[in-house]
Amino acid sequence: MRSLTPADLNPAVQNVQYAVRGELAIKAEDLRAKLESKSHGLPFERIINSNIGNPQQKGLDQPPITFTRQIAALMEYPPLAEVVKDVWPSDVINRAKELQAEIGSVGAYSHSQGVPIIRRSVAQFIEERDGYPADPEDIFLTAGASSGVSLLLNMLITPNKTGVLIPIPQYPLYTAALAQFSGIPLPYHLSEVDGWSTSLDEIKSAVEKAEKDGVDARALVIINPGNPTGALLDWRTMENIVKLCEEHGLVLLADEVYQSNLHSPDTHPFHSFKQVVRRLHSKVPLFSFHSISKGVTGECGRRGGYFECTNIDPEVRALIYKMVSVGLCPPLSGQVGIDCMVRPPKPNDPSYPLWKNETDSTHAALASRTKLMAQRLNALPGISCVTSPGALYLFPKIELPDLAVQEAEKQGKTPDTLYALELLDQTGICVVPGSGFGQKDGEHHYRLTCLCPGVEDYVDALESFHLKFLKKYGAEV
Repeated sequence: MRSLTPADLNPAVQNVQYAVRGELAIKAEDLRAKLESKSHGLPFERIINSNIGNPQQKGLDQPPITFTRQIAALMEYPPLAEVVKDVWPSDVINRAKELQAEIGSVGAYSHSQGVPIIRRSVAQFIEERDGYPADPEDIFLTAGASSGVSLLLNMLITPNKTGVLIPIPQYPLYTAALAQFSGIPLPYHLSEVDGWSTSLDEIKSAVEKAEKDGVDARALVIINPGNPTGALLDWRTMENIVKLCEEHGLVLLADEVYQSNLHSPDTHPFHSFKQVVRRLHSKVPLFSFHSISKGVTGECGRRGGYFECTNIDPEVRALIYKMVSVGLCPPLSGQVGIDCMVRPPKPNDPSYPLWKNETDSTHAALASRTKLMAQRLNALPGISCVTSPGALYLFPKIELPDLAVQEAEKQGKTPDTLYALELLDQTGICVVPGSGFGQKDGEHHYRLTCLCPGVEDYVDALESFHLKFLKKYGAEV
């Protein structure tokens, strides 16, 4: 019998690339296994996974929110309520009972669109955030925001004909999904010198190029706050983006999973595209995504997310429901996590003081680390780093010596991959090369998270490595 080979698979699979868990992450796991030996011979004692926004990962250890975990525990094992009823806050017990009355066991399938009471909670959250009503029937709970993005791209794309406008740099989910579904990426560059701002002229140029190339530009992806840049869109730019979508008949895909990761919300607030669309009375088709994986919740492994449909034809919405029904339902633990995120304790609730302390502490830690890391990186020769007002990342630009570029070419790697591999080998710090997110020709970056505790030692290691790297490849330091 002939064995199965890659040649027997869908050709699109060969084109899928996902840098966040690519070569660097694989090598980091190999080194982690090597560290288990007492005679490992490595110049470091632990791997620091700065390559992925995974807050509760071992070694990063962002504390989970007690309110979320207590409700999760009661949903998993309802008899626990009798044991903790005089110990745990009454609002936790009551919330779990409310959810159990509607859901029953979290081991059972739910409604394919998501548990109705949780979709109502999401609708209320959106209404309170934006000041405009939301319909639970327009909300689809998903296994993390990524599954919703993939579903909708799959539905929007006619293979080898449809183009989707994506920011550069971008989160690799989008190029991976476009490759999988044989869509055509239409890149538009963000402006690094302007704080990674979104340029309307860049988007217009990308649309015009698509028209000349005979590509049907179907949708525009906006990541706000940005990943990997952390940039926040201002209201005027968002209005202009909506008007541009109206002019060119584009579906707007708003990736807003970092909306609560704001380091200075008073000066750099978040506005949703739903709010902009409603205020403009626009008819632009809009899909907005959110997730429990980020923010201060950080429950990546529970796989909880949602998207809201705005200005979507009921027949299209019915087709979306048909497609989500194929997967039966999103994970129930993720759906419960969504309810906890969008319906946190209120000021007079027994759980509120602890919830407030935990969330404030996490926000403060992320803001402090981001500021310190940006300052220290900017002080290094050959590095410039835009300070991020949101999300979990920095995306520093590195000027690499010619000898390093030449060595990378010899090895068949991009120069920033060479830099990241040597960083991993010498420090145990795993980052993602900028080439995995997209960048202008001749430029080099890397993305690192701002999640790492012990940030002083962490940045010390980055600084020491960078100076050694420059010296190794003949640059003056």
